[in-house]
Amino acid sequence: MATSFDTTLGNLGISSTAKTAANNATAKSASLGQADFLKLMTAQMKNQDPFDPVDNTQMVAQMAQFSSLAGITEMGSTLKAIADKLGATSMQDAVSYVGRTVLTPGNVAYGRASGGIAGAVELGADASNVVVSISDGNGQLLHTADLGAQKAGTIAYEWDGKTAAGADAGSGPFSVTVTANDGTQGVAANGLVWAPVTSVSTTSGAAVLTLPGIGEVPASAVRQIG
Repeated sequence: MATSFDTTLGNLGISSTAKTAANNATAKSASLGQADFLKLMTAQMKNQDPFDPVDNTQMVAQMAQFSSLAGITEMGSTLKAIADKLGATSMQDAVSYVGRTVLTPGNVAYGRASGGIAGAVELGADASNVVVSISDGNGQLLHTADLGAQKAGTIAYEWDGKTAAGADAGSGPFSVTVTANDGTQGVAANGLVWAPVTSVSTTSGAAVLTLPGIGEVPASAVRQIG
């Protein structure tokens, strides 16, 4: 049965909308939009008592409400459009990582097509000595790179893929260990390796890269893209 509110809306040319629930039950509800709000305000002005007209303050307040409603509706549509655009861009950016190599924190490196590996060390403070040790999959030491004294920051290094005896060490994977000290005090050192991106996924809008030998790494951890 229609309510008195439904009847009033009907007399003003405003129909109620029907919404279907998840259980296929139908429920009627009155939904007022911008046009309906304007119709109600116009009807109020047409039918007001000429001896007791609507107070100017009330009219200004109603106009302010209408303006706010219009602004909120438009803002909501704009924000949704922006969110949709950002979501599509984020996914496109994430997919572009596949097939490329990235420099990221890790201790497993694969040989380059030209042989050897390249990497870097992030130092949290100045160090009097920085050493990079490279071993094969069985833990056998293949090469030791003494980088000497270094300032805090990022220090790049390369290895040609040859053992101390001059033999070709192969394509890996190689285990990379970094140590640093300043005299007798240890210095925080973070090893960075180049790794190929085999796949990518998104979690809560953030891109997550899958790197062989390292596992899943957030895109935010990538220092450089090759």
